[in-house]
Order: sequence, then C-alpha cells, then structure tokens
Amino acid sequence: MTRSPLLGEFFAEFFGTMILILFGVGVVAQVVTGGFPTTTGATGDYNSIAWGWGLGVTMAVFVAGRLSGAHLNPAVTVALAAFKGFSPRKIAPYIGAQVAGAFVGALLVRWSYADANNRVDPGHTKATQGIFSTSPDVGVSIPTAFLDQIIGTAILVMVIFALTSAVNNPPLGNTAPLFIGLLVVGIGLGWGANAGYAINPARDFAPRVASFLTGYQDAMYSTNGPELYFWLPIVAPLIGGLIGGALFVFGIERFLPAAITEPAEIGVVEPTPLR
Repeated sequence: MTRSPLLGEFFAEFFGTMILILFGVGVVAQVVTGGFPTTTGATGDYNSIAWGWGLGVTMAVFVAGRLSGAHLNPAVTVALAAFKGFSPRKIAPYIGAQVAGAFVGALLVRWSYADANNRVDPGHTKATQGIFSTSPDVGVSIPTAFLDQIIGTAILVMVIFALTSAVNNPPLGNTAPLFIGLLVVGIGLGWGANAGYAINPARDFAPRVASFLTGYQDAMYSTNGPELYFWLPIVAPLIGGLIGGALFVFGIERFLPAAITEPAEIGVVEPTPLR
C-alpha cells in the first residue's frame, strides 16, 4: 500500500494547528472566564496568555514538524512558497488543513468552556469574543491595527526563516520548536496591545467562524464599533509574512556562506515534493 506524502502533510498541518489552538484559545478562555482583569485571584493574566500561545506553538511544531515542516500558519506557507521553493500547488491543501485544524480546536475549547462562558457572559457578547479572535483595543484605529499586524507577522516570519535556515547556524538538537515558541511569546509581550497579535490568518479566522456558528453574532466585527474586522487578520499577516521573508532572504541570507550539510532538525527539514 502506497502512502500519500501530501496526505500525511495535510494531517500534520491539521493536528498541529489544532494543538496550537487548544493551547492558545484554551489559555485565553481560562483567563477570561476566570475573572481577569477584575477579579482577585483570577486564573491567569496577560502573561499567561503570552506563554500559553508560545508553548502551544512549540508543542504544535513538535507534532507536525517532521511531516510537513510545521507551517501552522497561512502567512508562513505563502512566504515559504514565495522565497523558499515550497510548491505553489501545495499552498491550498496546507492552508485548508490549517483552517480546518484551527476550527476543530476552537470548537473543542468552545464546548469545553461552555459552562464557564455562560456564567460570565450568557449573552455571548463582545465581552468574551476575544477568547476566540482578535480585535483592536479601545482607541486603536483600523489603519493602526493593520500596520500592527503587518509588523508582528513580519517579525514572526523573518525570525522563523533565521531559525530554520540551514546556512544561518540554526538551533540544533531539535530545539528549533522551543525557540519558535519563545519568538511567539516575545511577539505577544511586545506586540499584543494594539490588536491582539493574531499574526496568523488561520488562528484568527477559523476560531472566529467557530464562535459565530455557536452564538457570537458579532464575531465578524470589531469590538469597538460597527466595522467589519474579520478580513484584517487575514490580509495584513499575509502581507507582513511576505515582507518578513523578503527582509531575511535579501537582507541576511544572501550574504551568508553556503551550508556544508543540511541539518536534519525538526522545523528545518524540507517538505516532501508534490508528486
């Protein structure tokens, strides 16, 4: 029986992104339903969220890395296709797997935290919509949120390229997933205030749809007004990813010496060519 390499990569992206969402959306659900920021003794705070997402990324990369390279993010997939020779024919299957995995992960969190969510926000309003998807903070304009997402995702992709480039002394001992997770923690701590650091179209859009289908009627809108917002964490990260990839490839990598050998590390391995 012949196994399909692409099918394995699809499942890797699906389950990897699902794990990412179970950690990330799960920690936000725990913090929000636990009373932060108004309750003394709340079950977590903003630091919990930043570290929960970061650890989720690390575990997700370990799950998916050997089979698919652990993109887990359409912005990463598109940037790899643009600059690293990733097959354009595989973009749609990878993104489809990422969106599907994020959707299932978000539904699992939604159902698991249903009682707690109903206790703190029985009307399923914008007050708890942030569990599932991002929105600009109070006073942050749409153009500012757009720029914020471009910058955050550019940082993400540029550093991922640096951490996984065989000619840039990447982390050895299969530690790349740990450093990628720490990268996401850092982005959360430095770039979360304006718009919630989605930096991943699948991470934001799929949970947004899951929440909309399960009672959050305003899920597609900004929490600060009537503007449709769902499109911004899709478009801006895709642009930011391309910018970040270009900055590393043309600003750093082209000046590096050629690699002697390719390290067989999680997160560094090349995906299987499409047959």
